[in-house]
Amino acid sequence: MAVLRVKFTKTKRDKLAQVLWILNWISVVTGAILFALGLFLKVEINKRVELMAERDIQYVPNMLIAVGLIACAINFLGGKICYDCVDTTKFLRWKLIMLPYIVCTFFFTFCVLVGALMCYSMRGELEESLALGLTQAMRFYKDTDIPGRCFLKRTVDMLQIQFQCCGNSGYKDWFQIQWISNRYLDMSQQHVVE
Repeated sequence: MAVLRVKFTKTKRDKLAQVLWILNWISVVTGAILFALGLFLKVEINKRVELMAERDIQYVPNMLIAVGLIACAINFLGGKICYDCVDTTKFLRWKLIMLPYIVCTFFFTFCVLVGALMCYSMRGELEESLALGLTQAMRFYKDTDIPGRCFLKRTVDMLQIQFQCCGNSGYKDWFQIQWISNRYLDMSQQHVVE
């Protein structure tokens, strides 16, 4: 017994296949955009890894990359199926694969929704990681001669120049830390020590 059984004529099936073909190709482009966004985010996080707190925040770009690639593959296959469904002889070849394909598509859509919620919830953690990391980097801003921190000053400077900002939440953050190295200060002077 079929639920909501619908019969299509050849002309209606061809129109449906054309519309679904277009939608699948739009989804392929969307998957490629997600993939590119994931790569961009991964590169940007890796460029500023010195300024990030020690947290595992690579889940977001890795998820975007994986979802983008899977979306491209599934929708490319869907586009091929829709294109072949216009021809009656090719339609019979794909008829057995249609139900598993639809089940996989619904499962993937559910996974995309869960992934989107996960990425949205990770936004706060990403911001917190950057805030904590930037505060720590500002604390070590003066230590340009310590191995492992020699490029930190330049990284903080370039970040603030690029985003036209000063400090973590404002320029007053710099007043709360010592940002001049002790080797440039005369610590024998009382007013310098204070």
